[in-house]
Amino acid sequence: MATSNATLGERDDAAIAGIQKLRFNPLAARGGRGSYLTADDGRAILDLSASATAASLGYGHPAVIEAVTKAMADMAGASLLMYPNEPAAALAEALLETMPGDAERRVWYGHSGSDANDAAARVLEAATGRPRFISFIGSYHGGVAGSMSISGHTAMTHTLPRPGLLLLPYPDPYRPRFSPEAVLDMLDYQFETTCPPEQVAAVFIEPIMSDGGLIVPPAGFLKALEERCRRHGILTVLDEVKVGLGRSGALHAFSHEGMEPDMVVLGKGLGGGLPLSALIGPAAIMDHRPAFAIQTTGGNPVCTAAGLAVLRTVLDEDLPRRAAQVGTALMEGLRQLAERHEMIGDVRGRGLAIGVDLVTDRESRAPVPATTTAKVIVRAYELGASFIYVGLAANVLEITPPLVLSDAECEEGLAIIDKALGDVAAGLVPDEAVQAYMNW
Repeated sequence: MATSNATLGERDDAAIAGIQKLRFNPLAARGGRGSYLTADDGRAILDLSASATAASLGYGHPAVIEAVTKAMADMAGASLLMYPNEPAAALAEALLETMPGDAERRVWYGHSGSDANDAAARVLEAATGRPRFISFIGSYHGGVAGSMSISGHTAMTHTLPRPGLLLLPYPDPYRPRFSPEAVLDMLDYQFETTCPPEQVAAVFIEPIMSDGGLIVPPAGFLKALEERCRRHGILTVLDEVKVGLGRSGALHAFSHEGMEPDMVVLGKGLGGGLPLSALIGPAAIMDHRPAFAIQTTGGNPVCTAAGLAVLRTVLDEDLPRRAAQVGTALMEGLRQLAERHEMIGDVRGRGLAIGVDLVTDRESRAPVPATTTAKVIVRAYELGASFIYVGLAANVLEITPPLVLSDAECEEGLAIIDKALGDVAAGLVPDEAVQAYMNW
């Protein structure tokens, strides 16, 4: 039983399982509106993370409120598993219209990118008869058994990869240890030796490697990879969970690379804050057999109504163009901060998916210790903004605000980041202030 004088953070510590938590700062949210969250202490905190991109339209968006209210007031059941419902069908039709090419496709619904990537791997293996997959070192495709087993992030070494998984380096223009050509050569050599291509069902690709460090691939690499795979009948699965639906400055991030993927995975921002994911793929695979990947509340009318409202808002208000415009201003502002802060080694991204790579030395490009990154995050929270850090060395600030971020909020965020970097460099944030936020 919660005590009347306990803070929300203390109640969270006492009641919520640690295996579910990833805390980057002391923020405990009581509410939210637009691009701001209301903290337990009553302060308005500018959310430059959009709850890890799940709040794509910010908090309390009128279109989402209207759609959810209407769907709840006259609820068309609670399970797509049992019978069709109008919002699920309408959203599926709208999503299919956004896909390139004229292939016949189907949509599968889940609750998160984790279950959608899991479903993709399961049905691909079953339908193709090929048991192996390719993904990338640094990739994060989800937190359930199947999607974890095809991931390659250092934070997931507690779970072994699935047998036969081929992990390739993701070429990083800022730290070019492996060139695009070298990675493709590795793939060819694997095909010639230990990984016969006829055993491989698909390659899972993040069009921007998000949790691996917000890495934008070198131009042409993903298209060359796609062509390589097509020659061997290997399907491409584009994981757009974190950077899709307008965030990159295009509706789909894969379009920057001129790709036509076989499968697309959507999640996070699709539900506008509600649990919703979608897997879009070829009918021949998605119709493999009935009841192969079922979830009772997957595709329920309330969440899919929210998803349809999100998609319509993104399209009707041309939010991809807005993300490109505001993202350009935000990245330019961050690059100007680099002129004053030696800690900033690189600013990169597309649209409103931005990474700020923090280094100890610009010449060596050595990452700062994770404690330094955490100090920037915690200090920014104290100053009124929240965002997170990513990267295999936990040294990249990830800036992924709501797609509705205003110009004034952009300037506010830049000012807070500027002050936070300066205060950390000046030694004003002690080590003990961040020890509780070193769990990523």
